Amino acid sequence: MAGRTICFAVVAASFALLGSITAPAQDAFPSRPITVVVPFPPGGSADPLMRLIGQKMSASIKQSIVIDNKGGGGGNIAAKAVKQAAPDGYTLFMANMSTHAVNPSLYADLGFDPIKDFQPITLLLSFPSILVVPAASPATTMAELATLAKTKPGGLSYASQGVGSGGHLLGEMLRTKVGVPMVHVPYRGAAPAVQDLIGGRVDFLFASYLSAGPSVEAGSLRILALTSQKRSATLPNVPTMAEAGFPGIELDVWYGIMAPAGTPAPIVKFLHDEFVKAARSAEVQKMVQPQAAEIVTSTPDEFSALISADIVRLGKVVRDAGAKAE
Repeated sequence: MAGRTICFAVVAASFALLGSITAPAQDAFPSRPITVVVPFPPGGSADPLMRLIGQKMSASIKQSIVIDNKGGGGGNIAAKAVKQAAPDGYTLFMANMSTHAVNPSLYADLGFDPIKDFQPITLLLSFPSILVVPAASPATTMAELATLAKTKPGGLSYASQGVGSGGHLLGEMLRTKVGVPMVHVPYRGAAPAVQDLIGGRVDFLFASYLSAGPSVEAGSLRILALTSQKRSATLPNVPTMAEAGFPGIELDVWYGIMAPAGTPAPIVKFLHDEFVKAARSAEVQKMVQPQAAEIVTSTPDEFSALISADIVRLGKVVRDAGAKAE
């Protein structure tokens, strides 16, 4: 009996050894480049920031961070692509307020569930919008813009970064507040919207200072107001919408990093720690501070709670403003 036991032990050990030889080795994460899908074309509000964070993170983890700009569909196209990716940490999504909090109320069928199909990792950025008009516009204040809207045949036209973007939602809020028709002109990102605004093809735009600030500084655009609750230290002379006579038109846009649902917890923790470290670096802070924006990091659970709350809060704003996906 003892001999049979020894024999079985030898056979089991042999199979174990064979398995250890033939089984593929488990590579430590990350063992290859990580792709971050950005749901807007290059040049948008958070695109330069994501590229800088990617550079900092790449130096830390010794792997490339590839930025894949995938615009269109109000961010839904990119979100669906990441939802379908393997939950292995190598395909991530730069989510934002539009894709995960506004679009659920704008679209009858997103093609993804903003809660069930994604694993939040961390918030990265938060910023208000500025309302800008062409330098040649006769409106130099919000009151003058409202008057212009009421007297211009057909009303004013406003550009946005796309259907469901912060610019779209704010434009609808202003339209409701002023009480006159306005024409929404969606673009595939902030950069082309800014260019058409400079050219006078649209009347105004709500955008981040990251996107429109350089044109303001160059004298091509004029700021009329800011959508935050208080004035920005970067723009101390710009009134809030409430100060300009339009209370209730307040909105801070956020961006953050997500992975497909089912991504293993150790990988989520690794990515969280590395993104937070990169976002809080001196170089990133130096880039963000002059742009009326703020680095805001979070735990995965805090990020998840924000999304759930904003779906309810902004869903009401969407319905009250009458915003719809064209």
